[in-house]
Parts: sequence; structure tokens; C-alpha cells
Amino acid sequence: MRWYAVDDLSAEETARLAQALRDMEFSSGMDGLYWLPVPEAMLSPVQREHAADCGPYVLGLELEEHSLRLELLVRARGRLRCDCVRYAGPELRAHMIAYLDQLLTDLRIAG
Repeated sequence: MRWYAVDDLSAEETARLAQALRDMEFSSGMDGLYWLPVPEAMLSPVQREHAADCGPYVLGLELEEHSLRLELLVRARGRLRCDCVRYAGPELRAHMIAYLDQLLTDLRIAG
């Protein structure tokens, strides 16, 4: 699995991030796992074709006591296995990492 990871976070920082993710309604229903939505404009052609049946598309964010990991696999919430489930391309990967970094900055989390 390919990841973008941030470690050496304090428990207070991860608690603040978890609350922000819940406030944005990104909870997955599993403790410590959140779904970051993929912008529609950044979906691949296959993902656009499959959006009605397989979407919405998300990246998983695992939050632990002192770290986080952004999974770089684009998942289809409507289906586990399909050709549309694939790793993020360079543009989407850069966008989602920048999005997460900005969220951490906005929350005053050093990471």
C-alpha cells in the first residue's frame, strides 16, 4: 500500500484533527478511519464512467494516537473491487497531500 504519513503528533493534536474530521462529516463508522472525498474534477475517465454505480470516491485517512496515514488508493464506496479502484495519479496525489497539509496548518498542527 502507498501512504503519505505524518508522525510525531501529540495526542492533543490528533484529538483536534479527529474532531475536525468528524465536524466535516468524514467519519467512516470505524474508530480512527476517515474518508476524504476525491474532487469530481480529479476523477479518472473510468471513475467518471463508474461514478453512478461505484462512487463516491474517497481516500482513507487512518488516525492513530501520534500519527496519521493518508492512503493513496482511490476507493469506491459503492463497490469493493472494480477497475475504477486504483492508486491516485500524480495530480490527485499532490492535491490530496496539499489538502491534508493545509488542514493541519489551519488546525495549528505542526506535524
